[in-house]
Amino acid sequence: MSRDLCHPASVASFLREHPICALYFTSPDCGVCRALKPKLAGMLAERFPAIGFAQVDCAAAPALAADLGVFVVPALIVFTDGREGLRRSRSFGLEELASALERPYGLLYGN
Repeated sequence: MSRDLCHPASVASFLREHPICALYFTSPDCGVCRALKPKLAGMLAERFPAIGFAQVDCAAAPALAADLGVFVVPALIVFTDGREGLRRSRSFGLEELASALERPYGLLYGN
């Protein structure tokens, strides 16, 4: 299950709570975002259960999205120990994303 974040303080807190986490940037009028979110959340829960998952609505929090350099949706930023480690936007595949996550996840959790 994902959390909705809309303030810099909530993002900072989320990053502190999760050694590895993914922020998913969406907007209400993005059909691709709505279609991708359950697939993305399911893949993360199944293959990478320790990854924290949160959503940022760019329409509700445009300044937050801009501060993180997100200007197109859908976008996904994966943070490891509070630092950006992976960024995907617009068009990305779940298998390609899973492959990119295997190494950092394995280093942190030994899987």
